[in-house]
Amino acid sequence: MNMHPRFETARESTPRELTISKILADLILACQTIQDDITAEEVRAGISDRSDRRYPILARSLNERYDNLKGTIATLERRLSERELGAGMKPFP
Repeated sequence: MNMHPRFETARESTPRELTISKILADLILACQTIQDDITAEEVRAGISDRSDRRYPILARSLNERYDNLKGTIATLERRLSERELGAGMKPFP
């Protein structure tokens, strides 16, 4: 007989929570990619000071996108932790 260990949790994740978790993972990956693109553009231009008027327009746009994604990630993480707290579970550290 093939015995597989079974791990049980206090509460199973809902499909909505799983979807939010997947979206979060995708957004975090997108932020990492954008950060790499910003760095590459700054290296290409030789300017990394955002207050410099010669700072690349592409890097400015990517920084705005990055900041917006970070805000979205924070909001989704807050919603997940509120659901976990509401269910009596401790939030992730």
